[in-house]
Amino acid sequence: MRYSLDDLLTLMRVLRDREQGCPWDIKQDWESIVPHTLEEAYEVADAIERRAFDELPGELGDLLFQVVYYAQFAAEEQRFDFHDIVDTLTAKMLRRHPHVFPDGTLASRRPPGVTADDVQTRQVNSRWEALKADERAERTDQPPSVLDDVPRTLPALSRAAKLSKRAARVGFDWPDSRGVLAKIREELDEVEEALATGDQQHAHEEVGDLLFAVTNLARTLGANPEQCLRATNAKFERRFRYVEGALEGAGRPLAEASLEEMESHWQTAKAEEKN
Repeated sequence: MRYSLDDLLTLMRVLRDREQGCPWDIKQDWESIVPHTLEEAYEVADAIERRAFDELPGELGDLLFQVVYYAQFAAEEQRFDFHDIVDTLTAKMLRRHPHVFPDGTLASRRPPGVTADDVQTRQVNSRWEALKADERAERTDQPPSVLDDVPRTLPALSRAAKLSKRAARVGFDWPDSRGVLAKIREELDEVEEALATGDQQHAHEEVGDLLFAVTNLARTLGANPEQCLRATNAKFERRFRYVEGALEGAGRPLAEASLEEMESHWQTAKAEEKN
């Protein structure tokens, strides 16, 4: 027997039932679930990065469960339900893909013989951004900005990348990566100047500017800065665990080891990885 989406929606309704449900699930609300949603999204990313595809159905299910949670909250408050989410998403994707669905319906698919390769990627991206801009303008009375709808809840590194990418699309960008490198050097000089004056708050601001500039470098190289840093985090953890293991094997407690000893093992870890 394979469970269906309807089974999942029924399960959620029972969990939230005031008489028959689970006490933990009953007391959850919009705000309390948000941290779990973010955690589940990162666990999906982690499984993909590790190529742990056998774990992915479970992780994707956990992420889907978060959507079901919000749909149930909304249904209880008579705002919308899961089917409204599906309807809204499908309509939006049809609207944003006129090069595939010319009339904005599933029935109006691209004519046979016209392949995806025949549609210029640049034109598709341009049209996509224009449609998103129109949607943003419809949702607010404020003067429109190309920076609208960049979520403030994103991790700062990801948000910096999105903000700079939006600005770059309208020409606010360096012509090539050399300009970004010059900006990084400029910001690093300003960090050093702030440290020299002993002004910690100013130094903190300059470090933020430096991080933003480095984020721009990743973007100009076509790299995702969040993924770059996640890969470096994994590399640091792997090498430091090697250092811990080497010291333990030598009978040296980590707390008693000198920086020189740790650095020596660190360099060994790097060399072994290269080989």
